[in-house]
Amino acid sequence: MFGPLPGVVRTHLDELTGSFGIYQHARGRLPDPGQGYCTDDVARAAVVDILHGRQLGRPVVAETLDRSIQFLAGAIVAKTSRMRNFRDDDGNWLEREGSPDAHARAVQALGVISGDPVDDAASRAASDLLDEILPVSLELTGLRPWAHVVLGCIAASAGRRPHGSARIVLEELTGRLHDAFEATDAEWPWPEPQVTYENAILAQALVEGGQRLGYPAMVDRGLATLDWLLNQQVSASGHLELIGNQGWWPHGQEPAQFDQQPIDAASIVEACAAAWRVTGQPAWLTEMERAYGWFLGANALGISVAEPDRGGCGDGLSSVGVNANQGAESTLAWLTAVECVRACRVDELS
Repeated sequence: MFGPLPGVVRTHLDELTGSFGIYQHARGRLPDPGQGYCTDDVARAAVVDILHGRQLGRPVVAETLDRSIQFLAGAIVAKTSRMRNFRDDDGNWLEREGSPDAHARAVQALGVISGDPVDDAASRAASDLLDEILPVSLELTGLRPWAHVVLGCIAASAGRRPHGSARIVLEELTGRLHDAFEATDAEWPWPEPQVTYENAILAQALVEGGQRLGYPAMVDRGLATLDWLLNQQVSASGHLELIGNQGWWPHGQEPAQFDQQPIDAASIVEACAAAWRVTGQPAWLTEMERAYGWFLGANALGISVAEPDRGGCGDGLSSVGVNANQGAESTLAWLTAVECVRACRVDELS
């Protein structure tokens, strides 16, 4: 266990929030309105609001959660039910259709909101939006979008209003993920020519999807994949050594050491938590805590990437230090990781 957890701190999150939602980027601790907003980050922020609401009570996060839901509703293209992503500071949408990642993250966020035990106007609105955009998720391409949609379907299934297409989408996309991994071999058990970003979410989707569907082979494949990723990213001294985005990890080469990204550490935290909940094996909690420790100095440079007393996080770990910009993706990765670890520690003691 990597020390006591901070309380729920929303100082930096509040500073980053503008008229339509959370700003994408920051210059240092200050938001950069000129870079506008994106569906990706607003969806992440909505999930953090749900997690914080479980600790502080829904009324504390109601305003920002409602704002995020309105943003996601406005991102939907009426003719296609696909999501737009980028929006400027005046509220103008900057594209006709966003990336598969943006759509999939919106699905995941709406699944988390609609599946939350609190049954209120926000959860009902999220459920209606999910009904609209979930079926077209079958058109998405890419492993990570599939994984986000899978996790959204699973989260939504805990809610009071079942989604008619959720089981179909879950079966199809979990199957696609599993097939992609089944086509690999022992030399390179990864379904892409290089390992890039947010990798552990693929393992998490297989573990949780396989558990939900009753397919042990999927669970086993997800656990084996997560174990393989961890084996490649734990240093000889025992800290997490994330794959850097300055070159990634191409097949047949060595992984890049820098820049290491908070989203990757958070992805490992969540995947290990899922593995523990499914298997009950304490070793996964140890790996979860190792990944959490990366944020607080258990990393290649021995310095904290997160700023717990403000709830902020630097945009990466480079060879010369922490990126001082505390943008939305990194800050939300940190806040999500904290709440994931908090929930597991509570469950472990219960």
